[in-house]
Amino acid sequence: MKILFVGDVVGRAGRQILLRNLERLVDRHAIDFVIVNGENAAGGVGLTMEIVKEFRKLGVDVITSGNHIWDKKEFIPHLDRCQDVLRPGNYPDGAPGRGMGIYATNVGTRIAVINLQGRVFMNSLDCPFRCADAYLSQLDDVAVVFVDFHAEASSEKMALAHYLDGRVSAVIGTHTHVPTADEHILVGGSAYQTDVGMTGSRDSVIGVKKEIAIEKFISQMPARFEPAKRDPVLCGVVIEVDDASGRAQSIERVKCLNDSK
Repeated sequence: MKILFVGDVVGRAGRQILLRNLERLVDRHAIDFVIVNGENAAGGVGLTMEIVKEFRKLGVDVITSGNHIWDKKEFIPHLDRCQDVLRPGNYPDGAPGRGMGIYATNVGTRIAVINLQGRVFMNSLDCPFRCADAYLSQLDDVAVVFVDFHAEASSEKMALAHYLDGRVSAVIGTHTHVPTADEHILVGGSAYQTDVGMTGSRDSVIGVKKEIAIEKFISQMPARFEPAKRDPVLCGVVIEVDDASGRAQSIERVKCLNDSK
């Protein structure tokens, strides 16, 4: 089976380029399952029910997230109701929503999607390594397992990938909004990329209007970030997985510009 994972969708620019390119990518790569990180989709931070419905109409099977999933307070109650929306699973017990889901695919194989968040330079959450262990202990009859690790530090992402190598099909990093050129198959058969990148404006500072970001760095004063709109790009990755073993067979970076045909 083939999985398409699209990196952090930022604001309207990210949603629009996803709309223009998703169907074409699914057809071109014969995709069986689509995962999108949507934690920045609503005005640059958070998610709304309207955007969830929009993504579903496009053919998105699962929406993963990260630390910004809580930023639209009105959406938080929906986390318990939306089976196709995940939040990082290593938030403390009692947090709304879920960090793992098991889903049917176009080829009849089930896939488990796990969402985790890093702790280095981020909030001090429960251990993502032990959380992953707990989730995997529930998956005796599910071979294909995809992990979105929403983390800041490359070292933490790499460490988790090696820790899970051979036990999951893929560990793909999100959060930094910059795609890394290190996609490969680890020795145990898990696909890995440190960060898939973002889907949003390239004429920006990681999706934020560049003027605002520059002024904040210079003045060190608080600023309200706004998502940029010009020159959008879609960043993603296509992973082919053996249905029976769950081992990754290939991983390929995907990049679509605004004028892609």
